[in-house]
Amino acid sequence: MLTAAVFVPSPPLLVPELNGLAAGETDELRGAALAAASEIADCTHWVVVGTGPTAGRVASTAIGTFRGYGADVRVDLGPDATGDPDPDLPLSALIAGWLRDHAAPTVRAEVHIVPIDAGRDECTRLGQRLRAGLDDADTPRGLLVIADGAATLTAKAPGAFDARAEAVETDLTAALGAGDPGALTALDPDRCAELLLDGRAAWQVLAGVFGAAPSAVKIAYSGAPYGVGYHVGIWRP
Repeated sequence: MLTAAVFVPSPPLLVPELNGLAAGETDELRGAALAAASEIADCTHWVVVGTGPTAGRVASTAIGTFRGYGADVRVDLGPDATGDPDPDLPLSALIAGWLRDHAAPTVRAEVHIVPIDAGRDECTRLGQRLRAGLDDADTPRGLLVIADGAATLTAKAPGAFDARAEAVETDLTAALGAGDPGALTALDPDRCAELLLDGRAAWQVLAGVFGAAPSAVKIAYSGAPYGVGYHVGIWRP
């Protein structure tokens, strides 16, 4: 049974140890992400969706580390995680593990990595399959979507400034705030690729999970402090 879908961004800067003296600059974003994750802390399992170069899956027994991002911060994907920390886990899995460790340590998180260039139909079908599995489960389950907006919103953004990014980011923000799956599905894959909106595929999986509009929407954070669109919120079925 799906209890809620939570969406958070994927920047390593969520982890204080990776920010050094600038950690305070991300307090609001970090607090919003942890609070949102706590909304599905009473679930037995999280189904996590993120994006990457290729498709993949990370089991809830995995252990990761942010060592590749500057600090050896260990994260577990579940209470039964074993083995040595893997520094090569996808960033989405690391973020999910960090949120789980701090907000929901009893949860088992299984991560699905969707290719950045996955087509709309592929994302919709994956969302529908995930929803069927969530609804068939006999214990409460949460969906955690880890995705960013455009990374070209300012001159200091990772992709520098692109004048087209503001309009697309505005559409994304409006879709998330309105609980509009159709508007997420309408995001153009080619334009999003040009604007480094790498979370597009994950947003469209979220749309596939819901199909119809959610019964309730809460946006806890929406901004672009480093020239990248970051959004934290909750959709309820």
